Amino acid sequence: MVLAGPGSGKTTVITRRVQYLIENDILPDHILVITFTRAAANEMQERFSTLMGGAPGRVSFGTFHAIFFQILKHAYGYTFESILREDERYRIVMDLARSAGMEAGDLKEWASDVLAEISRVKAEQIPVEHYYSVSTPQELFRQIYAGYRKKQELLRKIDFDDMCVYTAQLFQKRPDILAAWQQHFRYILVDEFQDINLLQYQIVRMLARPQDNLFIVGDDDQSIYRFRGSRPEIMLGFPNDYPGAKIIQLSDNYRSTPAIVAASGAVISVNKKRYRKALRSMSETDEPIVFIECEDMETEMLCLVREIRRSLDAGLRPSDIAVLTRTNTEGREPALRLAEFQIPCRMKDAVPFLWDHWIAQDMISYLKLTAGDMERQDFLRVCNHPNRYITRKSAYAKRISFEGLRAYYRDKDWMGQYLDSFEDLIRTIKPMRTYAAINYIRKGGGYDDYLREYARKRRIEEGELLQLADEIQDSSRGCRSCEEWLNRIETYRKRTEEQKKEAQNRDSDCVTLATLHASKGLEFTQVFLLNVNEGMIPYQRAFMEDEVEEERRLFYVGMTRAKRKLHLLWVKERYNRHMEPSRFLAPLRGVEKAVEKPGEKSGKN
Repeated sequence: MVLAGPGSGKTTVITRRVQYLIENDILPDHILVITFTRAAANEMQERFSTLMGGAPGRVSFGTFHAIFFQILKHAYGYTFESILREDERYRIVMDLARSAGMEAGDLKEWASDVLAEISRVKAEQIPVEHYYSVSTPQELFRQIYAGYRKKQELLRKIDFDDMCVYTAQLFQKRPDILAAWQQHFRYILVDEFQDINLLQYQIVRMLARPQDNLFIVGDDDQSIYRFRGSRPEIMLGFPNDYPGAKIIQLSDNYRSTPAIVAASGAVISVNKKRYRKALRSMSETDEPIVFIECEDMETEMLCLVREIRRSLDAGLRPSDIAVLTRTNTEGREPALRLAEFQIPCRMKDAVPFLWDHWIAQDMISYLKLTAGDMERQDFLRVCNHPNRYITRKSAYAKRISFEGLRAYYRDKDWMGQYLDSFEDLIRTIKPMRTYAAINYIRKGGGYDDYLREYARKRRIEEGELLQLADEIQDSSRGCRSCEEWLNRIETYRKRTEEQKKEAQNRDSDCVTLATLHASKGLEFTQVFLLNVNEGMIPYQRAFMEDEVEEERRLFYVGMTRAKRKLHLLWVKERYNRHMEPSRFLAPLRGVEKAVEKPGEKSGKN
């Protein structure tokens, strides 16, 4: 087991190890190198080919899924048409949700969460009746899971999780087939071992027997994919599973400066479930870490632009710079700001357009109703947000009137109060500016209470929905009417599309905007970590100790992407709410005394 810290050269270790095996008369056909992504497998293969002088090798480089599919293909005759595409998976789950009577709302985002849980149930071999869903009520999850499996059987297709499940089952039922693959792959090397899940590990252990020629490389401090079933405990337990295993620690960091190595080491040392390491920087240069406390988000964005401009003027290329955030939606504002100041940037993650979200669409529909033309589609969208017990049958005309609604419900006196309050709401917000109108819909019209109830039913964090509503409301600041707000939204949309096209047309010389998850494996001369606040890093969903430790590992990954200069920024206020600096900053001794205030000279340690 090779414990390879950030910037320690793990890819070199693996390729050199393969070279060593071949030079010691091990047949290339008997060597298997497993990675987690196709890109990593291709890079590893190219590096190995270069190392061997370009000679074509017969070493197998592949992802877990590619290797397992190869095994299933030989056993069952599967083809690529047998694999369920990602869009098919979404369609199945969303169709099942609609059949169960779920509202449209955030159905796609919800489907993504449910699919992740279906993967977890399969990967961890949890009986679905014993699985506690965190995204949806128990019975509904079980119903969706059963419907998903049934649809798979009808289509005669497998998904990526099934590749692992079926390979494990095949090896358990057919020892002869397992023995054949054991003879074929006699030397197994696993890259990024900290990302392995339990089922993948079980299969690797079966494949490696009886020689147990396993060579694993990874860093338990960079285990950040718990939602995929990865657990640092697997790597921590490796010496127990293989008592004779040799443990080698790569302690030299060839990427980052002493300040970054020391600071990131101080942060991650707080975690309890980890191998203790003593990493040292091999860099001959050093620069202090920059801590910037900002009054609010606006100040944070101006600081970011200022610092990047300063670096570009000093000769740094845009591609040398990365802006990292905990979530993909946080990347929206810096992307717009950088574009506004003609700083080329590229977003590594797909960021949903804010105003396409159902909450934004609700607000737009509410405001459109005040224009006088009560369009049926706008009325139906919000008439029960919050619930007013209005049926679709009552809104049968193309344009809706409250007089017509009262006539429809004339035999139900109790409906009068709901219709009166709805009409009063529309009448009250009509003369208001957009920001004030949205605020009144939320606070005076019961919409925030509706969001809280929605979050409770969907088992999602209510703070996420309220924060999103804050962002939507804040985007309308200064608009006198819904029309002006819609024009602003359209301008943002066009600017975003132009930015994407510019990034595609350019070479790679752009500032990278990425989430902490997406930044793993990358490195940049200069890194900016935004919103290093409680509730953001660590994220508000993290309550249990294991969850907080994973959030700390995620922060560690972000810090160690920086080669020369690291900026940590946090805000004192976000959407009129007081914010605290992240607890992860506490181990960085002297941080309170070393805070740079916007407007001061950069570089204070």
